[in-house]
Amino acid sequence: MTTDTDNRRDIAPQALPEAYAHCAALVREADHDRYIASLYAPEALRPGLFALYAFSHEIARVREQVSEPLPGEVRLQWWRDLLEGDAQGEAQAHPVAAALLDTVLRYRLPIAPLTGLIEARVFDLYDDPMPSLSDLEGYAGETSSALIRLASIILAEGRDPGGAAACGHAGVAYALAGLMRAFPWHAAAGQVYLPGDILGRNGVIRDDIVRGRGGPGVLYTLKELRGIARKHLKKLGDLRETMPAAIAPAFLPVALVEPYLKRMERGGYDPFRTIITLPAWQRQWIIWRAARKAIRG
Repeated sequence: MTTDTDNRRDIAPQALPEAYAHCAALVREADHDRYIASLYAPEALRPGLFALYAFSHEIARVREQVSEPLPGEVRLQWWRDLLEGDAQGEAQAHPVAAALLDTVLRYRLPIAPLTGLIEARVFDLYDDPMPSLSDLEGYAGETSSALIRLASIILAEGRDPGGAAACGHAGVAYALAGLMRAFPWHAAAGQVYLPGDILGRNGVIRDDIVRGRGGPGVLYTLKELRGIARKHLKKLGDLRETMPAAIAPAFLPVALVEPYLKRMERGGYDPFRTIITLPAWQRQWIIWRAARKAIRG
């Protein structure tokens, strides 16, 4: 097994600026809200954030790159091997991998949350329904919350910034809103992220969703999930004073959660057809307002 340092030595130093630039361009295109939020971080720390978010994007889109689960598992295993030091010499050919490995070393990022994020994304490759609310919150914690936590470490320049509980609640709220917004696409693709225990209480089964039906039961389930997302937002708000101002950029996209939830509560909302979004200028304004509030404390 090779070490992280060995893998980093395989990456030509002159290739790193190009790798980081690639990550910045990818995040700007594919995850614009996190890109805008990262601009409120000190300039020297932004490349690390872009590398982290680009990695998350690469993992999240594995399903759409493959026609069946097994090749997807192979792709995810490559990322695991890379992080654990078993993919010697392969990082240089992949700009996101190169930038990520450099970021891991530069900011002493723990490997376990990164590999945990990969493991959680295995669920995306299959059409199994999410069994329960507990499973859904665990999935959100290992993906969205872990990402906020790792970004916070980068913003603290490799130190433990505290605020782990805040990262947990922020990530779950953000992930729940994102999954509800993506409901039309997931349903069409045969994926069901709504928890089975809540669906069952509301008289809905997986086939109802993937066949584009479900009636009031789906609406009741989504309403309950909005309430759960708001509970996490409230707990996050209660923890604001415990969060160092330096890590605020990692949390800024969470300011979009409540506006999205309100859009779902407008008249005529059809979870199978209504696209929940906000204009780019409005999202940027919401993030700017959240940044000003964080700076003022």
